[in-house]
Amino acid sequence: MPKSKRSKLVSLTKVSKKTREHKSALMIEIQNSAEKWRSCWLFEVGSMRNAHLKTVRKLWKDSARIFFGKGAVMAKALGTTPEEEHRLGLAKLATQIKGQVGLLFTNTEPQEVLEWFADFQQPDFARAGNTATRTVILPAGPVMRHHSDPPEPFPHNEDPQLRKLGLSTSMVKGVPTLNAPHKLCDKGKTLTSEQAQLLKLTGVKMVTFRVGLLSRWDTATGEVLQIEGGGLPAGDKGQDDEIDAEDPDAEMSE
Repeated sequence: MPKSKRSKLVSLTKVSKKTREHKSALMIEIQNSAEKWRSCWLFEVGSMRNAHLKTVRKLWKDSARIFFGKGAVMAKALGTTPEEEHRLGLAKLATQIKGQVGLLFTNTEPQEVLEWFADFQQPDFARAGNTATRTVILPAGPVMRHHSDPPEPFPHNEDPQLRKLGLSTSMVKGVPTLNAPHKLCDKGKTLTSEQAQLLKLTGVKMVTFRVGLLSRWDTATGEVLQIEGGGLPAGDKGQDDEIDAEDPDAEMSE
């Protein structure tokens, strides 16, 4: 008797495990970058989103090389001791690679790099586990979507989803409507998955993708300079995307 198709398991995602050859190639790329560029910046990302990181890569495509991913591989490429460091002073940078951080190699003047990243911010939707940055109250009346200008009410076929997410709506002239104001979230409290989904549906963005510069290695002196006031506030480090496996500069965790 042939097997039932219902019992067949189909994998919806296929992620190839990184091989030793791939890691070795990545290490060589990092070391080549240390030979080519005048400085290397260590950075961290707040509210990691692959789309925004790709934007940074695109904007710096002709003037920098960016690596973001598995810290152990990047640190090993630089060398974690004075005896192993690929170039003078890189071990000081390698020992600072902890958590979700990246490397940016460039010839751009330090002040220009600092100013560019201080200015680059991309608002985005919060995820479950992020902290609400403000209290949001949906007023009584039609439930509105703020993705467009001016805002428009939700269509009737989305009323079941709004109810499932916790809104007490009723249909008024074919429009999902609140009979009383609904507090969607409180400032300073952790967002649930339902709250995060409602914020996204209504078009309320609560997190900001940004890059915090931590330190800079200078090829001329071999010194590693700590960035005064660098890094990101703890509140900016919410639930993040996983690293994009399709990015040639990304090194996924096993």
